[in-house]
Amino acid sequence: MSPPSISHPPSRASSVSRLSLDDLREKFLAQEKAMKDARLAVQGLIKVNSNTVKVDDDEFVIDGNWDESEYEGLLSDSDDYDIEDEEEDTSSSATSLDEDEDDNVAGPAYGKEWLLNRCLKYLSGGHNTMDIDELASTLEAAIASPSGDVEIQSKLADILGYEDLEFITELVQNRSRIAEALKLGTQSHSLSQVRVVNKSDKKHKRKNMPNADGDTRTYDEVVRSKLLTKEERQKRLEAALKARSIPPNGPILSATEEQYPHIYRSHDARNTLSAYGNKYSLPIGTTRFTEDLYEEVAVPYTRQRPLAFGERLVQISDLDLICRNTFKGYSSLNRVQSLVYPIAYGTNGNMLICAPTGAGKTDVAMLTILHTIAMNSVPSPFEEPNAGAYHIEKNNFKIVYVAPLKALAAEVVEKLGKRLAWLGIQVRELTGDMQLTRTEIMKTQIIVTTPEKWDVVTRKSNGDTDLVEKVKLLIIDEVHMLHDDRGAVIESLVARTLRQVESTQSMIRIVGLSATLPNFIDVADFLKVDRREGLFYFDASFRPVPLEQHFIGVKGKAGGKQANEYLDRVTYRKVIDMLREGHQVMVFVHSRKDTMKTVRTLKELAMSEGDMDLFDATVHPRYRSASYDISKSRSKEIREIFKDGFGVHHAGMLRSDRNLTERLFTEGVIKVLCCTATLAWGVNLPAAAVIIKGTQVYNAKKGGFTDLGITDVIQIFGRAGRPQFEKYGIAFLCTTLDRLSHYMSAITQQHPIESRFVERMADNLNAEIALGTVTNVDEGVQWLGYTYLYVRMRKNPMVYGIEWKAIEEDNLLGQRRRELIVEAARTLHRMQMIIFDERTGSLTPKHVGRIASEFYLMHNSIEVFNNTLRPTATDADVLALLSMSKEFDGLKFREEEANELMKLREQSAPCQISHSIDTTEGKINVLLQAYICNAHIETFSLVSDTAYVAQNAARICRALFLIAMSRHWGHLALVLLSMSKAIDKRLWPFEHDLAQFGLPRHAIEKLESKQVPLERLCDMQPAEIGELIHNRGLGNVIAKHLRNFPLLHIEYEVSPILRNILRVHLNIVPLFSWNDHLHGYAESFWIWVEDSVDSEILHSAKFMLSKKHMSDTHEMDFFIPLKDPMPPQIFVRAVSNTWAGAGTVTTISFQHLIRPELENIQTKLLNLRPLPVTALHNPVIEAIYQQKFNYFNPMQTMIFHCLYHTNSNVLLGSPTGSGKTVAAELAMWWAFREFPKSKVVYIAPMKALVRERVDDWRSRLSELADKKVVELTGDSSPDARAIRESDIIITTPEKFDGISRNWQARKYVQQVSLIIMDEIHLLASERGPILELIVSRMNYISTHTKQPVRLLGMSTAVANAGDMAGWLGVKEGLFNFPQSIRPVPLEMYIDGFQDNTGFCPLMKSMNKPAFMAIKSHSPNKPSLIFVASRRQTRLTSSDLINFCGMEENPKRFLNMTEDELVMVLNEIKDEPLKLSLQFGIGQHHAGLVNSDRRIVQELFASNKIQVLVATSTLAWGVNLPAHLVIIKGTQFFDGKIEAYKDMELTDILQMMGRAGRPAFDTSGVAIIFTQESKKQFYKRFLHTGFPVESSLHKVLEDHLGAEIAGGNIKSKQQALDFLMCTYLFRRVHKNPTYYGLDETTPEAVNDYLVSLVDKSIAELEKSGCVKVFSDGSVVPTPFLNISSYYYISHKTVRNILEKIKAHAPYELCLQVLAEASEYDLLPVRHNEDLLNIELSKRLRYSGAQLKKVMWDPHVKAFLLIQAHLSRVELPITDYMQDMVSVLDQCVRILQAYIDITAELGILSTCMMFIDLMQAIKQAVWFDDNPLTALPGLRPVPMNHSMTVVNLRRLGDMKPGEMNRLAVFLKVPERSKSEFLKVLSTIPIVDVDLRQTQETMVVRIERKRPPLTPDYKCYSPKFPKAQYEGWFLIMCSKSSDELLLIKRVRPKPGTPWQRPIVVSLEIPPTITGREVDFICISDMYLFNSVSANIRLTNSSLL
Repeated sequence: MSPPSISHPPSRASSVSRLSLDDLREKFLAQEKAMKDARLAVQGLIKVNSNTVKVDDDEFVIDGNWDESEYEGLLSDSDDYDIEDEEEDTSSSATSLDEDEDDNVAGPAYGKEWLLNRCLKYLSGGHNTMDIDELASTLEAAIASPSGDVEIQSKLADILGYEDLEFITELVQNRSRIAEALKLGTQSHSLSQVRVVNKSDKKHKRKNMPNADGDTRTYDEVVRSKLLTKEERQKRLEAALKARSIPPNGPILSATEEQYPHIYRSHDARNTLSAYGNKYSLPIGTTRFTEDLYEEVAVPYTRQRPLAFGERLVQISDLDLICRNTFKGYSSLNRVQSLVYPIAYGTNGNMLICAPTGAGKTDVAMLTILHTIAMNSVPSPFEEPNAGAYHIEKNNFKIVYVAPLKALAAEVVEKLGKRLAWLGIQVRELTGDMQLTRTEIMKTQIIVTTPEKWDVVTRKSNGDTDLVEKVKLLIIDEVHMLHDDRGAVIESLVARTLRQVESTQSMIRIVGLSATLPNFIDVADFLKVDRREGLFYFDASFRPVPLEQHFIGVKGKAGGKQANEYLDRVTYRKVIDMLREGHQVMVFVHSRKDTMKTVRTLKELAMSEGDMDLFDATVHPRYRSASYDISKSRSKEIREIFKDGFGVHHAGMLRSDRNLTERLFTEGVIKVLCCTATLAWGVNLPAAAVIIKGTQVYNAKKGGFTDLGITDVIQIFGRAGRPQFEKYGIAFLCTTLDRLSHYMSAITQQHPIESRFVERMADNLNAEIALGTVTNVDEGVQWLGYTYLYVRMRKNPMVYGIEWKAIEEDNLLGQRRRELIVEAARTLHRMQMIIFDERTGSLTPKHVGRIASEFYLMHNSIEVFNNTLRPTATDADVLALLSMSKEFDGLKFREEEANELMKLREQSAPCQISHSIDTTEGKINVLLQAYICNAHIETFSLVSDTAYVAQNAARICRALFLIAMSRHWGHLALVLLSMSKAIDKRLWPFEHDLAQFGLPRHAIEKLESKQVPLERLCDMQPAEIGELIHNRGLGNVIAKHLRNFPLLHIEYEVSPILRNILRVHLNIVPLFSWNDHLHGYAESFWIWVEDSVDSEILHSAKFMLSKKHMSDTHEMDFFIPLKDPMPPQIFVRAVSNTWAGAGTVTTISFQHLIRPELENIQTKLLNLRPLPVTALHNPVIEAIYQQKFNYFNPMQTMIFHCLYHTNSNVLLGSPTGSGKTVAAELAMWWAFREFPKSKVVYIAPMKALVRERVDDWRSRLSELADKKVVELTGDSSPDARAIRESDIIITTPEKFDGISRNWQARKYVQQVSLIIMDEIHLLASERGPILELIVSRMNYISTHTKQPVRLLGMSTAVANAGDMAGWLGVKEGLFNFPQSIRPVPLEMYIDGFQDNTGFCPLMKSMNKPAFMAIKSHSPNKPSLIFVASRRQTRLTSSDLINFCGMEENPKRFLNMTEDELVMVLNEIKDEPLKLSLQFGIGQHHAGLVNSDRRIVQELFASNKIQVLVATSTLAWGVNLPAHLVIIKGTQFFDGKIEAYKDMELTDILQMMGRAGRPAFDTSGVAIIFTQESKKQFYKRFLHTGFPVESSLHKVLEDHLGAEIAGGNIKSKQQALDFLMCTYLFRRVHKNPTYYGLDETTPEAVNDYLVSLVDKSIAELEKSGCVKVFSDGSVVPTPFLNISSYYYISHKTVRNILEKIKAHAPYELCLQVLAEASEYDLLPVRHNEDLLNIELSKRLRYSGAQLKKVMWDPHVKAFLLIQAHLSRVELPITDYMQDMVSVLDQCVRILQAYIDITAELGILSTCMMFIDLMQAIKQAVWFDDNPLTALPGLRPVPMNHSMTVVNLRRLGDMKPGEMNRLAVFLKVPERSKSEFLKVLSTIPIVDVDLRQTQETMVVRIERKRPPLTPDYKCYSPKFPKAQYEGWFLIMCSKSSDELLLIKRVRPKPGTPWQRPIVVSLEIPPTITGREVDFICISDMYLFNSVSANIRLTNSSLL
């Protein structure tokens, strides 16, 4: 066989004339036998150096002096390709290199051949990067031009340069001869072409002709002169082997390129390409035939490369257990995998593997997967490869496998899932067809997806960040798709991943798998692969089965009748040829319909040709069983064609049929399989031969036929050849003649792949802007640097319109990238998708841009929508709009579709179509309506178009719906949402809603004809429904479906806040039954409020309903604006997001709405001269202030006289930081001056504020003014003496309310002369009613004691200051200053973020803007970032650290030396805090230990760290101002309602108040990040203040009960009078609608208050707390007194009275404790229900026993108490703080329970509660050995082998005995001293009883000293100090009756030897009875004294 004419890389040249090639070849072949003895000794050596030529199986070495360029025309670039020794008659050869006879005659020297050879020689010198053909064409044009010789010479110099002046001179001198010769030549003689002659052409004999350089030596002479002797060869071989640093059979690289160790190819494919790309030669042996119907080019297969010297395969037995078990069934890895193994499994670097299809790339991916798994295994397989088992940390990693097709994704899932199942690794598919829930994603370790789907996941700012952040390995299969239309997607997601790696400093390994491609180094650079480490290239010789390729071009026009007929015939011929050789054949076609059509065509041709016997498979041994299996198929066609040996396979078949077909073909029963390309991608089913029949593929996106993709061809070719069955596979590609060269060059020459990114630049940039990763042009330029476009622009600039000069001037293409970004940004700005500020370069996303990014919309479509979207559009308008989307631009109208489109328009288009059907818009509209109508479509192209239209229309419609929502267009939003669901459900909005349940058509028609509304159907009985549709059987079915139909019931409350602001409260109740099959895990609804006049959306929110919350009532609060004039009503719509017709409308009428008139009183700051501190006229007080300042500020100056010289009540409203504390002190000095012995009470709403004030005043006032300050909170409870001796009491509202309730018994309450209420604007909060009661009570006390009590209320500016002042009795003391009076002016910014986004994604999207805000507003000054939770402090800090990592100075926020930092870090306990402090970022929240918080505060205050991320408690509790304050989000999670709730405006104002440092800043900056919909609300109220309303009416019962218990209220009338003194009374008159009144008449208000009192007292009566008599009098019960004394709710009392019983078990007592109403507000955070479930499993009693949901706060309290008793480790730090909160209230509640059970007289239950109290204080269970709670021991049950020692016995122990006990108990030595100390101080007492008439005197004597002088007890696990106490109980054990109880405790500081003497009054009813007396400790288990006594009138006991 003669070789074809081959083109060669321009880096080589040939001086051998083409005219001598055949002669040379003949002589070359003649020498074959003689050269046998020159064969190399080492077999399988691919190439020792570039001077080895392989001929057939023999090799010979040519002298190194041989000039290879001389015979370049003879030898192939790939020395591995064999030259077959053909013994056949050369006359039958199909290919010849002969020229016509005339060409062999000596003639003009200057012709086409001469020019090509001359160009080749010139290019071989490396003078130019042009392609040879292009250079020849350029020179030919220059020579032929009419210019003169001088001008021609100049042109040639420009083209060729001055390196070869002889060539230029020769061209100019012989210009005319060359031009004439070229003109005469009629056929192109390009060296890159394959010369073809017909079979009829005569073979001419060649003569030896001189070449162009005059060399007349024969081939024989040339070759023989270069041969070496055997000895010379051996020496040369040894030297070469010694010189090479890689194995002798290793990769061979171009001498002109840098060599990389893992490039395995047989020839230099030159990765460095010219501006136009190199062309590559076809292999030697390529032939071309010309037949009557077609032309065929046959490319021979490449011989497999044998193993190299020293190379061996990796044996599976040598691997670790993880690899061995995963590669079960393998004996070894194949060659490719063995070479890749050390890098793939042994390192974590990025990789690119280029290898032929079938080379085992999937297993290479598996190795990288196993490496990731191994990195998360315990023990590590790298350290212990032979460990018996490994534990995989499955929650630590995710692996993403990006497959090019959904079909391939399914195959990968199946393969990986099976092989990794033994490790418990979950593999799931995430594609457009397969969605995953959040739970499924959490449980999945490997996610197989498509490029587009992963792009969508990663580009969503509200995407699953947990998923993206846990990705450790990203595998991209078929990465060579970069040159495809989808290539931009791959570029985008790789660039995003690389930037994530860089920004987060996290390791994400990227592995690219690819077919062989020429510029693989460029792709490796794009993937950031280390060329020497992770770059692997394997040529075709590594294919497991070599491939012989045939390219066939049939005559005729593509798609024409003749071409199709010829394709059928050619396909048939090749099928027959293969069958005759005994091969199975796969015929690939391009539609499902064509599979069966091709089978029939082949069958018809076989029958006409008499070849049917070749298809017959009846002789196959498995034919009978196969026939039986095939007979079960439901497809008649499959059964019929099987008999003839045919099969079909496509995605439209049933899965069972596909599986059966695959099995039968594998077994060989089916000989010919006609299939679609999905088989090549999705199923690994090889065949000996594959045939691609035609290359015209219908593309619905482009609306026409397009060429079959090269990746598809490569994939299909990859199915040719079955390993172990065939020596080589055979692949045929049948196309039309005009496309033959295209496929030949694409498959064999492999042009470099270029980037397609520029085409999608704007859309991808928009995605990054929406995601927040690109915020300005500079970041956009940086982002482009991560793309493949950037790599190729630098390598091949001219393709991208860049001149080489630009590259030279700007090597990094910074300017070009900037131009691209700016151009794309301008486009997006014009489309209103972003805001592009060209001056600053900032890029800010807009709603439309975010929506376009999320829904993958093109910017061109957005432009269309912007121009055509209207708020009043109808269904027809929406359909027309959808059809105009640019996503459908590719779809075109075709004449052959006209009839069917017209038919569809008439029969299946209920909506009007404005466009003609011969337009794209009209066609799309018709198809979309036909799709919704479920119309039958016959034309294949229309079927495909319809599927494409429907798939995209649903997505576009959803996007338009969100755009309408963002524009507040209610009507359009409803229409779009309905249309979206219509497309999804294929159900028109006017059709019956029950049709989506799949009911029979006749039933639906009946329902539609009856026109019965859905609401009425829901009320009907099943029998009635059955009668209605005349089908009783369906009645029950329809009734069931109606119960499952998702509807919501909405109840509302409206409360006007201002005249034009309305607060709306919604209660949402589900009205359907949950069905897992129908509703899944959750149902989503859209809830919006709509103006009834113009359908404007006033508020909207997405509501998610989960199954676990089905039984709950859901709450929603929001504010809406009111217009003038006010609309008559508004609508609240609740519309299902997915169910057609599932929507309810609730009408809110404004008929009775009374809008409040607000008189906003503001105090203007007068321009007064600052008052000096000497105006105090008190040297002591002056000295206090002169330490800080000498003059009062303007606000203090203005109010000085009123506060310091008058007794007026004052309301002071002024901004945070304006000096209100000094104002409060002025009032205090007045009180101490006027009433020296009186007390001042300062009430702050939070314990943190109390602590701050205590620390401040103790340091200043106590020392200098000798004023005693006492703290009175839940954390600090001083004794009564300390309070009595104090001057200033600083407390919380609850604590002061508690002590003032019993004011008659507490004289210090009566001594109060001034009450300062800080933050009094919190009246509207849940704690506000307490302040109302305190004010009313203090006024009541003042009237009784005749002692005036001055009131000072301090707040921020409020909108209704007049009402508050009137309630406080303020006359001339009202000061309500605006925000502008701040000493440090405040700049305020409010930034809106995307609505309807999950909380965590929303918070994450704010991190980058927060970082940019710090850089912009406070680059060198302190910045405070407030977040909603402790978790957010950690997440925010982490992201800020990542952003710092991308800066030039990562530690820009750190202002201390390394030594200082080390010292600080050594003191820090919290690990996340340690990390963030290293970057100058602190964290502050209640979960930190006190020492950590203190250190952080000090570092921030001293500017050692510049950024502090804190929860809102810092704003209240610690005075740490900063220059910049960022409030990152205005929502927090409220566990009570299980949802996120808006922060109080007061909290936001408090946080803002921290902005601006008076001593350092001239201004402060506050930035609020919130949802876009709330911007206007905050803009309004943060400037003007918020009106304060009362919330007393919501919690009136307990407060009325306290007053009744205190004797202040004795009747309902007095209760009514009491209400008239409250702030509630004033606000009811001013804003009646807020409190539920319809009118403001005195009668209406009175009726309201009466009903409020009646309802409250009725609730108290129901709880057993009061008795009500007919005359209206109210008497408290003992239970009310108990609840008031212990400050517990009447609901807690009600619960215990309902559930408690005699002999109540311990478990019940625990439950009743946990069910106390005091735990209603225990925080339950997001996902803590899962933590509760896990915690419950570790405890004695399950949380389910409470019969409440696991996220209920009472369940959490129940579990935390048990966790405390069991001393188990809590799951998260937040639970530790929650534990403190629970235990803090435990003792108080238990004391109340003990008193209640004592009141009930139930001894056993009372004793059980005492036991529970002891156990909680000691952190042990009731049945634990009490001694084991002592130091050094762990509690153990009493049934343990450890001996129980009686505590009474301990009292008599001597020190030696205690030592022996410690040894016996095995107390550790380090704890022994503490053990002995505690043991020796356990309170052991003796009790003496003495009865004197009606009293019993009890004398308690201690036998040993206490632990501390104040009688503190040992309780290390309890958060607060506990002190010794005793219960004295008189009871009857036999009757379980408790007669009397009293609790006593020793006074702190009294000598322990002094006995406690108590007198007990004996009720007359028990005199003379025999009773039991018990004295029991309230601290220690089993520590009690008991006696049995008889009570007499007078006796000594």
